[in-house]
Amino acid sequence: MAHSGTNYLERAARQPVLWQPWGREAFALAARLDRPVLLYVGGDNCRWCAETDRAIYADPEIGGLINSLFVPVRVDRDERPDVAHHYQTAVEHLAGLRGWPLTVFLTADGAAFFGGTYFPADDPVTGRGLKQLLPEVAKSYHEQRSFVVQQAAMVQELARTGDPASPGPLRPELIQQSTIAVMRDLNEAVHNHTAGGSVVYAEAVSLLLGDSLAQARASALRALDFMLDTSASIVGEDPPLLVRAALAGSLASAWMATGGERYRDAGRALVRTLAKELPDAGVFADQRAYAIGKLLNAALTLRDSVTAIRARAALDALLQRTYARGWGVRHAIPAPLGAVLPQTLQDQVEVGLACIAAHRLDSDPRYRDVAIDLAGIIQKNYADSSGGYFDTADGTDRAKYVLDDVLPGANARAALFFQHLAHVTGDRSYRRRAQRTLETFAGGIGEGGGAGIRATAFVAATRQLLETP
Repeated sequence: MAHSGTNYLERAARQPVLWQPWGREAFALAARLDRPVLLYVGGDNCRWCAETDRAIYADPEIGGLINSLFVPVRVDRDERPDVAHHYQTAVEHLAGLRGWPLTVFLTADGAAFFGGTYFPADDPVTGRGLKQLLPEVAKSYHEQRSFVVQQAAMVQELARTGDPASPGPLRPELIQQSTIAVMRDLNEAVHNHTAGGSVVYAEAVSLLLGDSLAQARASALRALDFMLDTSASIVGEDPPLLVRAALAGSLASAWMATGGERYRDAGRALVRTLAKELPDAGVFADQRAYAIGKLLNAALTLRDSVTAIRARAALDALLQRTYARGWGVRHAIPAPLGAVLPQTLQDQVEVGLACIAAHRLDSDPRYRDVAIDLAGIIQKNYADSSGGYFDTADGTDRAKYVLDDVLPGANARAALFFQHLAHVTGDRSYRRRAQRTLETFAGGIGEGGGAGIRATAFVAATRQLLETP
């Protein structure tokens, strides 16, 4: 852990738990010792992850239990989004839970058989505290192995599917139903005072501000006012930069929709602060590119030339450090020493969208050419013949994701990217790619709006497709 390459993992080296990095060596050790693996997935910008480290994994008693019964493996969800997505899907099938951190128990071949999100240290009443669960899980693994293996195999197969890829037509009714579901979830989050700390909620505000329904716009502005009123210092370091970048986009959209000076002034103050932070904004290409793209678009809307210049300089630096023509975008900035991280669809798409945003500023052909190159790489390395795009360029357990999480869903963003590229180049084939991608998931999304607010990026991309000739 001390030499893992990310701050989140390096801090864990000081804990009493003998964490192993993700890799074959850890699972080979589990097989040799005949122990289950305790997989913990978290991230820097996660309040409950920080609380878990403080209250649980710093506890010597819990550390002793884990070290004697399991092979503990720790993953930074931002460094390995493919691993994080896979086991989040597994936990959703196992326990019906979503969120971070993830605490998952695996067989020695990496299949999940039990897990959840946050577990308390001690809960003798319900038996759901780690001090109670750890011995029980280890005992079940040894005494009920056939059942554990059967359960793990079933969950492994379900987790491989990723988000539901059920084909369907793109109809206005799909947008209407899904928009109502997004609005419902956003209203609930405002009511519960939980709408301020996630990219998902800020993206939902932007989506609803662009809707023709007065009710949707009112819901968006109510949520945005809540975010402003409860963030005493939106120009500070809390909430995280990703969330503030999404919020900057929402403020720009709100000013364009209402002309409200409050939104314009707050948006300008926020983008100027974020522009100064961009040179140190995270170590992963997808997240930095998402923030850059948001700032470029917001700066154009808010007419802030200084922010636009700084954001474009940050994009140039990102391209120089991570992008190679014909090869694509590397995930880490820079790559950790000795680590082999997979290229991700999200990296290519977010950098492509940032380049489109930069091209809008002054029609610089450099950015258009990079976007065209990335579109070709996406089609060559990530496309699935049955529709949509895989999350990584290679691997045996690739999945396709369209729903929003830490970042908006990669397939939905790919469809948006192709639409923008069709507009920039005049090549209608990109628009057809976008349509086929969205149709791949439309059947699952359209089931009564069941995906809720996590379908925000899908709804935004589909609405743009249907409304643009």
